[in-house]
Amino acid sequence: MGIYALTGGATGIGAAIKSQLRDAGHKVIVVDLVEGDVCADLSELAGRQKAIDGIRALAPNGLDGFIPCAGLGPSVRPFSLITKVNYFAAVAVTEGLLDLLVKRKGSVVMISSNSAAMVGRDDYVELLLADKEAQACEFVDGKDGHSAYAGSKHALSCWLRRNAPDYARQGVRINAVAPGIINTPLSDKVLADKDLGQVMKDFGDSVPIGSIGKPEQIADVVCFILSSKASFMAGSIVFVDGGHDAMLRPDQF
Repeated sequence: MGIYALTGGATGIGAAIKSQLRDAGHKVIVVDLVEGDVCADLSELAGRQKAIDGIRALAPNGLDGFIPCAGLGPSVRPFSLITKVNYFAAVAVTEGLLDLLVKRKGSVVMISSNSAAMVGRDDYVELLLADKEAQACEFVDGKDGHSAYAGSKHALSCWLRRNAPDYARQGVRINAVAPGIINTPLSDKVLADKDLGQVMKDFGDSVPIGSIGKPEQIADVVCFILSSKASFMAGSIVFVDGGHDAMLRPDQF
C-alpha cells in the first residue's frame, strides 16, 4: 500500500480524504495545528519547516502522494492568515517534499476553489506569485475576506499550472480539485459571519444540483486523481461544485 501525507486532516475535506485513504489500507501522515502525527502552525515559516521535517522523518523512502488541504475561509481575521496558509504554506510544503515524491513517482492534489475563477490577476495575486509574502500580507489586510480567500486560491491554481510540466518531467503529477460550497466547519464559520453569512447562504441555495456538497464527495475525486486510474492527468483543475462554475461561466473552461 501507499504512503501519503496530508495537511489539515483533522476536520472537513481533509478528514474525509484521510479516512478514505486509510480505509483503502494506505499509511497517511497527518499534519495539523493540534490533532496530527505532526503538529505545526503552517501560518509561520518555522511551522512549515516543522511540517516538512516531520513528514520526511516518517516517510524517508518517499511519498506516493501529498495533499496540502489545510486552509482558512474568508471569515478568518486577520486576512493575512488566509494568505499565509492557503497559498504560501501549500506551495512551501509541496516544494519541500518534491524529492520524496520523485522517489516514488508520487502525485500531488491541491485544494483550490470554484471561487478562484471569480477573481482576476490583480495586484494581490501578482504579489503571491512573485513570492512576496510580507508585501502580500500587508496588502490583503486592507482588502476583504472574499478577495483574500479567492485570490489565494486563484494564485494557487496559477502556481500549479506553471509548475505542472516541470513536475511531470520528474515523474510527479500535480493536479487540483476546485470545490464549491461544502458542508464543513469552514463553511459553517462563514455562514455564521455577520458580513458574509447571507451571501454564502444565497450562493449555496443557487447550486444547480440542488444541494451543497459533502466532504466525502470531494474526497472521492481526490482519491481518484491520486490513483493510477488518473495516471495521464497532470496540470488539471477539476471543478467539483454541483454545476456552479458551469452556471456562472458557461463559455469559459
